Amino acid sequence: MKKQGLLNSGLLRALGNLTHGDIVVISDAGMPVPEGAEKIDLAIVPDYPEITQVLKAFLEEFIYEKVVVASEQKENNPLLYSKVNSIIKRCPITLAPHSEFLEDMVSRAKYVIRTGSFEPWGNILLVSGIDAPLWFAKEGVKVPEEYEERVKVSL
Repeated sequence: MKKQGLLNSGLLRALGNLTHGDIVVISDAGMPVPEGAEKIDLAIVPDYPEITQVLKAFLEEFIYEKVVVASEQKENNPLLYSKVNSIIKRCPITLAPHSEFLEDMVSRAKYVIRTGSFEPWGNILLVSGIDAPLWFAKEGVKVPEEYEERVKVSL
């Protein structure tokens, strides 16, 4: 049995299956799960677990290169946006209109992790990344411009 970190078998399986560029969404309790995505349901009762609790725990074991939230989260749920922004360290948060967020981005999710959060615009889209410092550490490998900043990020 694992003694620390994530214990949920669904989350651990998802982490093992995610590859570079895959999308995982940490959702509030009400987000519709797109066809083709696997739902990992953590919701127990309203607001438990909270989306920020799940986000923090998941990011302890997940390498991401992009984070997207609905622009309406920043505008209409600024406290949640502030909390999410304080958790995200590897890249700036990208904002997208809620309709685009749901139709164009979430529709490509490989996994949706459903929390118990009752949070308007509470969904957080994460794009799986690579451990850039490790990938570009071999002798003779040139770091592309788009990875230069990520190579400096320590995990």
